[in-house]
Amino acid sequence: MTTTIHLPQGPYTPRATPLDLAPTALPPTSRTVFSAAHVVADPYADISPDDAAAVDWEATLAFRRHLWAHGLGVAEAMDTAQRGMGLDWAGAAELIRRSAAEAKAVGGRIACGVGTDQLRPTGGPAPTDAGPTGGPALADVRTAYEEQLALAEENGVQPILMASRALARAARGPEDYLSTYAHLLRQASEPVILHWLGPMFDPALEGYWGSTDLDEATDTFLEVIAGHPDKVDGIKISLLDAAREIDVRRRLPSGVRCYTGDDFTYPELIAGDERGFSHALLGIFDPLGPLAAHAVRVLDTGDTAGFRALLDPTVELSRHLFRPPTRFYKTGVVLLAWLAGHQSHFTMAGGLQSARSLPHLAKAYELADGLGLFPDPDLAAHRMRALLAVHGGTP
Repeated sequence: MTTTIHLPQGPYTPRATPLDLAPTALPPTSRTVFSAAHVVADPYADISPDDAAAVDWEATLAFRRHLWAHGLGVAEAMDTAQRGMGLDWAGAAELIRRSAAEAKAVGGRIACGVGTDQLRPTGGPAPTDAGPTGGPALADVRTAYEEQLALAEENGVQPILMASRALARAARGPEDYLSTYAHLLRQASEPVILHWLGPMFDPALEGYWGSTDLDEATDTFLEVIAGHPDKVDGIKISLLDAAREIDVRRRLPSGVRCYTGDDFTYPELIAGDERGFSHALLGIFDPLGPLAAHAVRVLDTGDTAGFRALLDPTVELSRHLFRPPTRFYKTGVVLLAWLAGHQSHFTMAGGLQSARSLPHLAKAYELADGLGLFPDPDLAAHRMRALLAVHGGTP
């Protein structure tokens, strides 16, 4: 029996029972749904801040099996996996290889991030024919993308062409984005997903598609798709701007899907309207996996109201986890995985567990517990008390 916990925001009595959401591996039918998944760090690795991330591979793959068991697809090696915030390209490549093999073994759907993060971020000698900021030239960006695209295809996973910090530095204008993406899409053997990640998720991507004017950037983005619609399975928009996503969705060529990446307005966007709907590729579906899968299966029956009744109450938690600085949402995601019993510790690559305050984490616990997300509420309460004690609180 749980008892009151003294959280920074005040006393809280945990709920006694979780949601009863048994796994069913059958995927939803009315929407294609991916969860971007986090990585589990190895807390006992003796590494320094300058070393590559140490990953607990078994715990990381076990979490993916959890998502697949509920019928969700896994979006691998995305920003939720701390790509560019603790996980380097060598680690991401190993993650892709291992997850691809695991997906084949269990019959799970998988797509993976393809980027350019093997290029030097800053400092060091500039490449020959360097870009306008002294960073990589366009040729270097294309070569890096090609290497990662080849790895994805060799391992039989659908590529997600991620926004590139290196391209943002190298490009002189929209024409450089158009030529770079056209080059990559011509090479892709199967249709890819294009990802537009906004600067709230990564400040280095400010002005992506060649303009800080979002209308101009949107036109360039759509021009890339219009030039190669047969090579674009869909697009993922992570701008936290529902009106813009709906506008882009309505302007897509026939057959090109829109995968919402809006962690603020996803129930509305997935439900859609009389002119269409969004599929989903969301970081918030990491902690919401079982509930999200169940909600979309309700939507499969045509029960939009039932879908919204299940998913709308989760938005407060998602907005809390993704509040500015949004890029640190991964800390709350990993906290909830630990509290839910999916991993044995609250340690992250690069020490990112320190990126959010104790009051922020305590509120995340309270909201998630209120939703019934923890399979064992007593375990979650015990672990939350331990975290409070470590920080000198009164659990």
